[in-house]
Amino acid sequence: MIKKKISYWVNGGIALIDRYLISQLLPPFLFSVGLFASLGVAISNLSDLANQVVDANLPLASALEILLLKVPEFVTYSLPVSLLLATLITYGRLSSDSETVALQSCGVTLYRLFIPTFCLSLIVTVVTFLLNEYVVPNANYRATEILVQKINKEANFWKNKDFYYPDYEIKTLENGTINRNLRSLFYAEQFDGEKMKTVTVIRWLKEELNQIIIADSARWNAVDNVWDFFNGIIYELTPPNASYSQVIPFKTEKIALSRSAFDFARQSRDPYEMNIPQAIEYVQLLKLSGDEKRVRFFQVRIQQKIAFPFVCIVFATIGCALGSLPQRISRGTSFGLSVAIVFLYYLLNFLVGSLGLTATLSPFLAAWLPNFFGFGLGLWLLWRLNG
Repeated sequence: MIKKKISYWVNGGIALIDRYLISQLLPPFLFSVGLFASLGVAISNLSDLANQVVDANLPLASALEILLLKVPEFVTYSLPVSLLLATLITYGRLSSDSETVALQSCGVTLYRLFIPTFCLSLIVTVVTFLLNEYVVPNANYRATEILVQKINKEANFWKNKDFYYPDYEIKTLENGTINRNLRSLFYAEQFDGEKMKTVTVIRWLKEELNQIIIADSARWNAVDNVWDFFNGIIYELTPPNASYSQVIPFKTEKIALSRSAFDFARQSRDPYEMNIPQAIEYVQLLKLSGDEKRVRFFQVRIQQKIAFPFVCIVFATIGCALGSLPQRISRGTSFGLSVAIVFLYYLLNFLVGSLGLTATLSPFLAAWLPNFFGFGLGLWLLWRLNG
């Protein structure tokens, strides 16, 4: 029966082989996506949200909305893992039923058998990238926004309270060194997305303390490209001892300050709540603030965000190679191998990423080395098995 089927595959043409392999890959892949995404959402969020409902009086409707908003993130995480498991199961069954051997005896190489899986992995890579770029950041941001608004939950990257922003003037000297001079320090107790409240601004002129502005509130005036300050006092200072030379109370005052503080406050998000253009723009603002550590953090996360979808190709290659081993691989063994491979990959990703955060490796290498290593290992295994 197997020989007849194999003969039909070869005589019927290559496209039939592709359709057969895709039809074998899709059911376990789709089932795994649903399973892993459901488990991820349940394990990571259900218990915490239940505690928020009981202890912090989070409305049940808001908790359910957050739960739904977290689904895209875990679907994205589950796609490469599901592809790995599907390839292990499919090629493991073909190998255990001797279909792989029979096809190779008819001149069909293991590389040729890998082509439909590689094409599927490219499609899943594109889907993963699109979800990770256009759906997941907005969903995660909305979930955090609900928690902040409903129960005043503290979020590490949200600058809605105790916001401060140092604005530097950066100059490159003739010898190539970079000189940074602090121009102003902007502090606000609260930020509601449009207006700063309880604001203090300290300004320097030619490295001398020049002015202190204290106001009840301030907001960016996009029409005049200035800041509007309300109900405050301006203290003019005289160098070198920074004594008061003039005190000017005001109801409303337009003051020419950099817009960077406003942009920085509005774009302050967790890196997983930003798409790539937002993250790149945020890095430019961070550079102006002089926070080199956070600049490095975001540069590594940007590269990891770009590199992550391509793990689908890595896992597909490794899954095809290991599934094609002559030894019989059961579904239980496939699941165990998937867990082990995913664990080792993310462990390597964590270790290499840490080297990037400490500036031992460049952000590019810190994000892409695990992919290069995994893809190279998969191709090497395919080459050994095909030989």
